[in-house]
Amino acid sequence: MNRCLALLVLPLLLVVGGCTAGKADDEPAPRPAAAERPSPFRDCSTLGAAPTAATTAPTTTGTTAAAGGQTLPELTLSCFTGGAPVALRDLAGPAVINVWASWCGPCRKELPAFQRLSERTAGQLQVVGVNTRDSRGGAQSIGEDFGVRFPILVDQGDALQRELKRNAFPLTLFVDADGRIRHIDATGALDDAQLVKLVRQHLGLAVPA
Repeated sequence: MNRCLALLVLPLLLVVGGCTAGKADDEPAPRPAAAERPSPFRDCSTLGAAPTAATTAPTTTGTTAAAGGQTLPELTLSCFTGGAPVALRDLAGPAVINVWASWCGPCRKELPAFQRLSERTAGQLQVVGVNTRDSRGGAQSIGEDFGVRFPILVDQGDALQRELKRNAFPLTLFVDADGRIRHIDATGALDDAQLVKLVRQHLGLAVPA
């Protein structure tokens, strides 16, 4: 009797075991992790090469003298897009360096003007951003939303501002072909007309219309 019962139960156990094994095989494979969004910014590989039409900056006058013609600090910053870090003193001028953060309202307001300046002065002037006190996601979103394409360096430790003894946001440096800071602007959001005037006044460059 027991032997007959065992013979009846055994097929049922095999069926249940087969279903259990089949269920594991039918489970969907885990989805691959989403790929990181590509950076909207240009890489920093060209920052050490002088603009092809670079000219010598004018002699120090007016507000230029207030900056003292100091050289850029001996700092090395990482590039937002990766690659080799950039030594600020290796940055070939003339250049306009804009210090910004995504949470800073005036920074967001003026960034499109810096992008237009970058486009209008291609081959004459380097426009470089330094993103500080910010998250990578915040900076990335601003670049995407505002169409910012010029190279961005990352300074999360406030090293540049501490070296310059400036704590304002935004902060813009006008650097001549010899790597000397001719003017530091901390007046707030700059527009196209103000940027054209400051570039002409402190770097001796006429920005094309």
